[in-house]
Amino acid sequence: MLNYLISGISLGSVYAIIALGYTMVYGIAKMLNFAHGDIIMVGGYAAFCAGTYLGWPVPLAILFSMMICTILGIVIEKLAYKPLRNATSLAVLITAIGVSYLLQNLALLIWTSNPKAFPNMVNFIPSIVLGKNSDNPITISSATIVTIAASIIIMVALTLFTGKTKMGKAMRAVSEDKGAAQLMGINVNATISVTFAIGSGLAAIAGVLLCSAYPTLMPTTGSMPGIKAFTAAVLGGIGSIPGAMLGGILLGILEKFAQAYISTQLSDAIVFAALIVVLLVKPTGLLGKKMTEKV
Repeated sequence: MLNYLISGISLGSVYAIIALGYTMVYGIAKMLNFAHGDIIMVGGYAAFCAGTYLGWPVPLAILFSMMICTILGIVIEKLAYKPLRNATSLAVLITAIGVSYLLQNLALLIWTSNPKAFPNMVNFIPSIVLGKNSDNPITISSATIVTIAASIIIMVALTLFTGKTKMGKAMRAVSEDKGAAQLMGINVNATISVTFAIGSGLAAIAGVLLCSAYPTLMPTTGSMPGIKAFTAAVLGGIGSIPGAMLGGILLGILEKFAQAYISTQLSDAIVFAALIVVLLVKPTGLLGKKMTEKV
């Protein structure tokens, strides 16, 4: 049971990092970037190419992946989302789905549908074995340790960034009221671009962690994790950084226990059913706040 719990926290930590990207973009720009999962895939391929084909060391490959995804996020925001800043939510949603399919098909053209064997890029620390002298020792892999530590560090860093820095305060102001923020001298367009850049950089880290733990890389790699991470963001309360973290961890644990004790085929259905139940009880999510709008 402890083994499943650790695996669930590890998987949930990946969902949490992806969900943080979703919640940053939605919380500030009020946009659902459904292409976020495919940016994870691009990050995985960028790190794979840098490490395997170019022979770069792991830290450099990860930095390269983050740089590619950051630039991609800014380009997507400028070309696809900025013209729709005042459009309806449905128009933005359809555009996001279009960008998602565009990235998947470009990946198919470049790398084909053949899966790549992704190397473990986070095995630079030793694994931990619990209960060495017992009959059933539990091994915590280096990927699990790094993934959990990375998610905690990223959540704390984002919380401090949005609460303490000038850009973070500008993001919070844009989140509250774009018009008022602009009147106060805040560059709304630049702030939203920075938000997309941060979210896409996090997607690159999530892509490396996900592919290191589940070492198969293909053009559809980011699709289901992206959807589950969005579910985690909604579960925790979309727009809330701690909520994204909590939702991701709970989702990962629930998925692993469902696979172990109920059915591997039904685990995804159980995860989404749990989201429905939570939203029926608390529509804003576990840590979400009810927003009142004055008219």
